[in-house]
Amino acid sequence: MASSSPISNSIRFHSSKFPRSSISAAALTQETTINNETHVESSFSFNSYMMEKADSVNQALDKAVIMREPFKIHESMRYSLLAGGKRVRPMLCIAACELVGGQESTAIPAACAVEMIHTMSLIHDDLPCMDNDDLRRGKPTNHKVFGEDIAVLAGDALLSFAFEILVTGTEGVPSKKIVRAVGELAKSVGSEGLVAGQVVDICSEGVKDVGLEQLEFIHIHKTAVLLEAAVVIGAIVGGGSDEEIEKLRKFARCIGLLFQVVDDILDVTMSSEELGKTAGKDLVADKVTYPKLLGIEKSRKFAEELNNEAKGHLSDFDQKKATPLIALADYIAYRKN
Repeated sequence: MASSSPISNSIRFHSSKFPRSSISAAALTQETTINNETHVESSFSFNSYMMEKADSVNQALDKAVIMREPFKIHESMRYSLLAGGKRVRPMLCIAACELVGGQESTAIPAACAVEMIHTMSLIHDDLPCMDNDDLRRGKPTNHKVFGEDIAVLAGDALLSFAFEILVTGTEGVPSKKIVRAVGELAKSVGSEGLVAGQVVDICSEGVKDVGLEQLEFIHIHKTAVLLEAAVVIGAIVGGGSDEEIEKLRKFARCIGLLFQVVDDILDVTMSSEELGKTAGKDLVADKVTYPKLLGIEKSRKFAEELNNEAKGHLSDFDQKKATPLIALADYIAYRKN
């Protein structure tokens, strides 16, 4: 990313020079399908990869959280955990593990743990005391179905179970690496991670002078930290070296912020029905977003730069093995919901 760009300067993690993407920033508004013909090698089908990994994760989640006493809390947990979703974070975890030489089976517990924490964050974010949302993934939010009390407890249960499954379910990995993975995951959730982003987001409501730096802080901590944790934990349990882990950390930071920039663009250009959540251009007039601070075109440019920088951090890896992560970066950049 060129240091002279005023947009680029808002990012505090830079890489060396890397090739520009052949896909224009305007493609963010197009109905683009990420597939083997356009974005990745002809021998790799991204759609097949997504379906395969999502199926593996969904099966593992279904087996992990079974219906048992007390039925109410487990029903609530399963309602949100198995409500669909693209499973981007678990896929990133698995892809990072495989990139450094690990196996999918090794990464599955960590992938499930990340998805449980992501689901917890969605349940809690949707609560009336937070974002007060009625829809999530096209369905009524957890508290609308089970009540606020059960929704809070379901989120709490998923959070604790995430660490349990990471520790007890991961096999063939040295305990020292498991401890390191637990530390990464814990940090991504607490007062230096998701909680920090949510607090600053809440405190920013109604404030008119929220700038790029504060907006970036919110997005990095509410969204990017968990994507970073997914990638880093995958690399740790996969046996990656410290150098490989740090390169993947930088990759993840870029796509984490990219995810939120694209989310901001979608929020102001699409309806709630299209997004499948309580959002959309009709409900974000008072919300500080990248399009609101930069404008739509500069936000798209920023997203393109983040995507390019992310791929630059993968340049030293075997490119065939890196193909899933490259394709996932493109998927995040050009997604429609």
